[in-house]
Amino acid sequence: MDDIDEARDWQGNEVDCGSCPHQALKDVQLCRLRHACVHDRYARRIDRFFNWNPDLANSYVKHPHFEVRAIAAKHASVFLLPPLLDDTEETVRWNAARRLPKRLVLRLRDDVHREVRIRIASVLDDAELMPMMNDPDYYVRLVIARRIAPPLLGALIGDAEPEVRRVVARRIPPDWLLRMASDQDALVRLEIAQRLTPELLSRLRYDPDWRVRYEVASRIAVDEISDLAQDSDSFVQELALSRLTGARSGGIRHE
Repeated sequence: MDDIDEARDWQGNEVDCGSCPHQALKDVQLCRLRHACVHDRYARRIDRFFNWNPDLANSYVKHPHFEVRAIAAKHASVFLLPPLLDDTEETVRWNAARRLPKRLVLRLRDDVHREVRIRIASVLDDAELMPMMNDPDYYVRLVIARRIAPPLLGALIGDAEPEVRRVVARRIPPDWLLRMASDQDALVRLEIAQRLTPELLSRLRYDPDWRVRYEVASRIAVDEISDLAQDSDSFVQELALSRLTGARSGGIRHE
């Protein structure tokens, strides 16, 4: 609980309400030691202070403690925020960026900290995302793969990270699916197999992974399934034989 801890500032000094310029707030219950205090070292207490007193945030955007600057950025006038895009702390940069026009925050696409780039990628539009498709961090590219319009995913089809390619495989236009049908990652190929029409799916019946072949066996035309009835994997073989047996039984006419 907040009230158990000592009230200390970001430098480890005990918080002194007597020297605080906001003493009057205590009398009207707009601040409280160990609960809502701008001088406390704990972010949650600083956050409560600004939630209760958002009009004071302008005075703290240059505070030496980064937690204060970051939380003040959520409430301060937007006209004071552009300089915070150059702050040394990534949390401050992001909290400023989330409230500023996109034209001002686009340069954070090249931010040195991956978390800032991830968050920037989560709010940008297609054209603004395209320059980030070669980002060195796979998770940034993953966010882009989830958000960008499917017709723009071509550059990520050959991404080095299988997890990114799996997302691409789920979202690319149907007429691109065969471009990823020979991907080196079995789970990527499985994503492709699950989206292919039965006619195209038969091309994967010799896939090296049994999960892909199982998907093939479940949906291709019965007259193309005989090879899979001899499959090396028992699950694939059983499914193929079951479909063949069902087809033969359905073809028997009873007089």
